Amino acid sequence: MKRIVALGGHEFRSQPVERTIVRHLLELTGVESPHVCLLPTASGDPQQSISDFYSVLDRFECRPTHVSLFRMEREWVDLRAHLMNQDLVYAAGGSMLNLIAIWRAHGLPEIMREVWESGVLLAGQSAGAMCWFEHGVTSSAGKPRVAEGMGFIPGTLSVHYGRDPERRDCLFREVKGGLPAGYGIDDGAGLLFEGTRPVEAFAGRQGARVVRVEAGENRRDDVREMVLRPIPLKPEMPPSTDFAIAEMRELRRAKVGAARRQ
Repeated sequence: MKRIVALGGHEFRSQPVERTIVRHLLELTGVESPHVCLLPTASGDPQQSISDFYSVLDRFECRPTHVSLFRMEREWVDLRAHLMNQDLVYAAGGSMLNLIAIWRAHGLPEIMREVWESGVLLAGQSAGAMCWFEHGVTSSAGKPRVAEGMGFIPGTLSVHYGRDPERRDCLFREVKGGLPAGYGIDDGAGLLFEGTRPVEAFAGRQGARVVRVEAGENRRDDVREMVLRPIPLKPEMPPSTDFAIAEMRELRRAKVGAARRQ
């Protein structure tokens, strides 16, 4: 089954809300110890974000990796083979414009479509969520504006919906002007699609919303915002202090640091 999870805003941090969403994504794979790959392209593959990803994922039963397109010369990987071997591929946030441009340069849109159609769960936050849609409301070039995505899912997505009213205003204005209907997702919330159909809204943070935004019968005067009731996720327990987990985390950090120094 083709599935995508769009997150309004999420980071790999130790806070319970962030870990709760990670746990839910891993559960959605349906695999006991899933292969998980991070694509941090949208923010330029920052080393700190990669290290944070491993620090959080090492708390769970999974097999994390990352692909740095900015370091392919010394961290080369067969993109198609590696991504096809995953259970979950997560696209991080940053600049949607840069993400799309760089992925196109590496042939990722075609590869990611094949990965999606093979049944690998795709997910992402902010730019890494909007990229799967026909359009996204991005602030990559300053003021929020609509940018073209890869079009796996029809419609338009606006992220950071509750805390960035300019994005919301942009989405309303564009839908009123004829842009396809879409969604607004708050930080701490997400929307699961099966095929191109939304099937589950969820929230790791109390009050986080997922909304459907579409034009009314009189498009020039009316844009409707319909709240999709999110399923509240059970909070993740505090991180374990087990020595073996701490040792694994430190080893992972050392490996990432060594790769950076090469």
